Amino acid sequence: MAIKQQKPREAHDTIAKNPGAIYLDVRTENEFAQGHAEGALNVPVVFIKGPGNMQLNDDFATVVEKDLPKDAKLIVGCQAGGRSQRACDILEEAGYSDLTNVVGGFGGQRDQSGAVIVKGWRDEGLPVSSEVGDAGYQSLRAKAGL
Repeated sequence: MAIKQQKPREAHDTIAKNPGAIYLDVRTENEFAQGHAEGALNVPVVFIKGPGNMQLNDDFATVVEKDLPKDAKLIVGCQAGGRSQRACDILEEAGYSDLTNVVGGFGGQRDQSGAVIVKGWRDEGLPVSSEVGDAGYQSLRAKAGL
């Protein structure tokens, strides 16, 4: 099944119309703590080890599988849309079928000159939170038994 692509406002509308939908933020824990879509859960798909050095989170699919049912409607976002697309591909391979990638993510998608081509969740004025609590990666990882 093809992974759906939605801009932030469309993703917000999808969540509003589907109370069981889950916004899965796949950015780093630090990025998530600095602000995220209200109600989002955080499971980083990669860890940033330095400039341009990203390491795949080997526990990504395991944590998601232990915390979220495979029939869940997942709205997957990152900073701009690249990491979340990768996360959607991994989740599709793991058996999830109702996946939507948020093009533009939280911070917006830019072209090579740095101009914004798709506004992000934050810049669209959509609900944002900096609360982590049980939605944070460490909490979800512990709940998954890791």
